[in-house]
Amino acid sequence: MESTVITSLRNIELAVTDLDRSVQFYSEAWGLQPVSSDGGIVHLRARAAEHHVVTLKAAKAPGLVGITLATRDKDCVDSLYDKAKSASITIENEPIPLPECAGGGYGFTMIGPEGLRVSISSAVKEWQTSFGDVTTPYKLTHVVLNSEDTASQCGFFVDVLGFRLSDSTQRMEFLRCGQDHHTIAIAHGTNLSLNHAAFELPDIDALMYGAGRLAEHGYNVEWGLGRHGPGNNVFSYFIDPDGFAIEYTCDMQQVDEDVFQPQDANYWAAFPKRPCRWGMARKPSDRLIASMSGRVNG
Repeated sequence: MESTVITSLRNIELAVTDLDRSVQFYSEAWGLQPVSSDGGIVHLRARAAEHHVVTLKAAKAPGLVGITLATRDKDCVDSLYDKAKSASITIENEPIPLPECAGGGYGFTMIGPEGLRVSISSAVKEWQTSFGDVTTPYKLTHVVLNSEDTASQCGFFVDVLGFRLSDSTQRMEFLRCGQDHHTIAIAHGTNLSLNHAAFELPDIDALMYGAGRLAEHGYNVEWGLGRHGPGNNVFSYFIDPDGFAIEYTCDMQQVDEDVFQPQDANYWAAFPKRPCRWGMARKPSDRLIASMSGRVNG
């Protein structure tokens, strides 16, 4: 099967109320590394080659600013731009060279359903060396969005951006652009907001050491350790200083396109021991439930 034009999730941009506090959290506790800044904006990288996986923007109120998706080359950027225009998607800017402080490259930004801001880019600078150790995140692996109109959001990601449906539950639609079971998930909600962002570690041991580092910085596990149903990934959830739900994860299911079959909500409703296959995670904290609903409360 032909691969999608979108190759990966590149970055999430968050509005935060105390930029210094958030940079300190994401670098010292979460394990990312600041790489550049521009006024009230700071970019932070994970251990893989991606130039940055989190952008923090100083603001009066916290919120999701947008996400960035990677594509293969300049021609793919132009092709997606033309496709978005043909689908009557609002375009914020035409494809242009991107700022060097954000890794450069070439891309454009569109506004999807419910005002979702999605940037597309190619040829962004990659790091040739790593940093830290295995207890720090390797990459931004998936983002879950709350949506009042999940049908429109799923249609946008599938029909315009070329994502594929992996699984459906009563709560979420899981979408992929590569071998990872999901890169984007759309949760049934009351408004467009961030449900959570997930960062990958290499294995359970690294995840637990990372969780220990967060505990040493005064951040408790809000849900987990557990193993999800759709995706099969191990999870441990935390809340950042502005109230955003963030996840350490590992062991994400890898999809073989030749044999994989999506399952519907009825299948997952009957699946034993959900949402934790181990039966260990129990219930998320009230704070996490509020955070995942989009009511950030740092």
